[in-house]
Amino acid sequence: MGRAFEYRKARKMKRWGHMARTFTKLGKEIEIAVKAGGPDPSGNTRLRILIQNAKAENMPKENVERAIKRASEKDAADYKEVVYEGYGPHGVAFLVETATDNTNRTVANVRMHFNKCGGTLGNSGSVAFMFDHKCIFKFKAAAGADAEELELEMIDLGVDEFYVEEDGITVYAPYESFGAIQKWLDDKGFEIVSGESAYLPTDTKELDAEGRESVEKLVERLEEDDDVTNVYHTMKEPEEE
Repeated sequence: MGRAFEYRKARKMKRWGHMARTFTKLGKEIEIAVKAGGPDPSGNTRLRILIQNAKAENMPKENVERAIKRASEKDAADYKEVVYEGYGPHGVAFLVETATDNTNRTVANVRMHFNKCGGTLGNSGSVAFMFDHKCIFKFKAAAGADAEELELEMIDLGVDEFYVEEDGITVYAPYESFGAIQKWLDDKGFEIVSGESAYLPTDTKELDAEGRESVEKLVERLEEDDDVTNVYHTMKEPEEE
């Protein structure tokens, strides 16, 4: 089923053990969206989708409302989104997305995590070419909608992977198609369950158990950092038993 399936499987396997950190990171993304486009979801597409993402993550409504309120205050933190690149153990490439109000602190911490795990922080562009930047939407189509017809229509929007699942339809496309797909789904009246961006490796590196453990140690350190929102790498995920 391709790289998209591996990405979804890996996310599912590790995801919900870090609920508090997930809520903190979603809160930052919501604050950034409010500062960029205002607090009204009806006029702020990114905010509207983030609120849907928060629902999908079971983030309490009051947490979302607090994040929107914080961003509207005069002394609100000014978060910036910065992507760092580097190599982990065994030459595995890493892309690290952050949301930070202090880039000096963040780059120092990210560099420390790489160094302590036998990796090195690289320059911008040093590994980005090893990943495809994708947008991912999960949505619910109208009852009776023809999945094959939907797929053909969405191919014209740039969709290159289309999965029909029990709880909805998931599609992958180049990140540049994000706005067009979001508008198409809105115009069709389909319920957007979630919308996100992700970096999928164009090739992966298979490691033995010891090698995977050393890479996962770096992943864990990075994900525990309050400024880090997402971690992507080129290590091949182990096959399901």
